Amino acid sequence: MEPVISWRNNKVYMLDQRLLPAEEKIIEHNSHFQVAESISRMVIRGAPAIGVAAAMGIALGVWNLEDNSDRNRDFSEIVRVITSTRPTAINLFWAAERMKKVFDTYKNSELGLIKEKMLAEAQAIDKEDFESNRLLGRHGAFLIKDGDRVMTHCNAGALATAGYGTALGVVRAAVAAGKKIEVFATETRPFLQGARLTTWELQRDGIPVILITDSMAAHTMKTERINAVIVGADRIAANGDTANKIGTFGLAIAAAYHEIPFYIAAPMATIDFACLTGSKIPIEERPGNEVLFFQGQAIARPNTRTRHPAFDVTPAALITAIITERGVARLPFPENLSALADAKGQEKPLNEA
Repeated sequence: MEPVISWRNNKVYMLDQRLLPAEEKIIEHNSHFQVAESISRMVIRGAPAIGVAAAMGIALGVWNLEDNSDRNRDFSEIVRVITSTRPTAINLFWAAERMKKVFDTYKNSELGLIKEKMLAEAQAIDKEDFESNRLLGRHGAFLIKDGDRVMTHCNAGALATAGYGTALGVVRAAVAAGKKIEVFATETRPFLQGARLTTWELQRDGIPVILITDSMAAHTMKTERINAVIVGADRIAANGDTANKIGTFGLAIAAAYHEIPFYIAAPMATIDFACLTGSKIPIEERPGNEVLFFQGQAIARPNTRTRHPAFDVTPAALITAIITERGVARLPFPENLSALADAKGQEKPLNEA
């Protein structure tokens, strides 16, 4: 698979996820405006990957500054353009803050040094995301038993991250540990990330996957012996309430009814400790045409009224555990997520069962 995002020859390259699985096309980005457009238009998606894209977009914007520019003003505008793209994914703002700290540290230095430091930070964020998800997967693998059938929603795999995956990272780690796992992937309307991306990833890895429509999830839980539901996250509030792709809340309700463990898999960067509850998480509303059309084909009358919230919020009470690179947090989440935040360098899961 082509890298999800990369920096080469002072340009940013992204795998266009809108075209998968039919075509693997790489898009070249020469400016931070183009990076912002690709984030908005879902060329790249998934909270961790959006964070990496934000960092690289900001680095690219700085790379294109000239010696006679007002660097402080221009940097603020670069950050504004990047952070105005998608409001729910906290990783975007987390990455922007990291880039801002580096800029503030070196802003009075020679422009060449500033550019080098900004690029180095963006590349560090990229590398750290891969390693975080690898550790996350290892922690989460303890929760999956040999022979389990796992349901997932949207795409929380390599395509949604710097290359390993969160929810699918857990599956990959369990398989690498010798466990036989079967995945049920929901299609995930209206962009069909589950149908187009999750199935493609798992098939490439040789992991058994069964595709179902979103409306089949509760019935499948009842009839197919689902052992766990694992999804990613775009923002986790301090109390454990979690925003993820629209439809996640309904899966959590169905899982609770069927007494199936419901797990969130996300790096610590996805936890917004300044956001106390899920009611404070901004929910992105996307264009109605994304519901009315699919790949240019109308599926309803063009004048049909629509609503298109891209995310919903699952209450913490419906979440069995939150899997991070620093361990596994269970209820009560405010205390246990805070403990993970303080557990720098933690290698051993806090809860393995």
